Amino acid sequence: MSLVSILLTSFALSMDAFAVSVTKGITIKNITKKTAFKIAFFFGLFQGGMPLIGWSLGIKFEGYIKAFDHWIALILLSFLGIKMIYESIKDSKEHNSNDNLEIAMDVDKSINHDINMKDLIALSIATSIDALAVGVSFAFLSINITPVVITIAVITFIMCFIGVLIGNKIGYKLKDYAGIVGGVILIIIGFNIFNEHTGFLFDLFK
Repeated sequence: MSLVSILLTSFALSMDAFAVSVTKGITIKNITKKTAFKIAFFFGLFQGGMPLIGWSLGIKFEGYIKAFDHWIALILLSFLGIKMIYESIKDSKEHNSNDNLEIAMDVDKSINHDINMKDLIALSIATSIDALAVGVSFAFLSINITPVVITIAVITFIMCFIGVLIGNKIGYKLKDYAGIVGGVILIIIGFNIFNEHTGFLFDLFK
């Protein structure tokens, strides 16, 4: 797995957490950098930890399915990518079905001064479930998992920290597209892994 693939995978996995961070930036009143740091830290921690758990589980079965590991990676990443795109489009349509007054009222109702710790942990887990499945696919690629999970955690932290600040300054439009971008990248990564093992397609990232 090339460095570019690792970076793109990290970016893709961070998109759900980024979208939620933008939303939190909208709904938290008088946002501070400390609050943005706390949100980004938890998202980065869980986003980096979940692939490690998935890798630990998958590595136990590596010897049994090595012959078709590239198929598993392709199917898993493609499924997660399509799911991410579908959910993003679905959420966007539901969001656009409301008029501006209803949106403003929803945002106003959710405004608070900080984020509850239990809510933050729940959101961190919810946005990192896909990363758990991606971690399983990592187990079949013979890669050093440590720099990969660190990269995922760091990129997610950066994206989420920026996302909170963007949400506080710009608004709720940007989050509608984050899932689509992340989903497309995951699908591309899946096909590239399949190609690296089979030579079926040209090398995308070499």
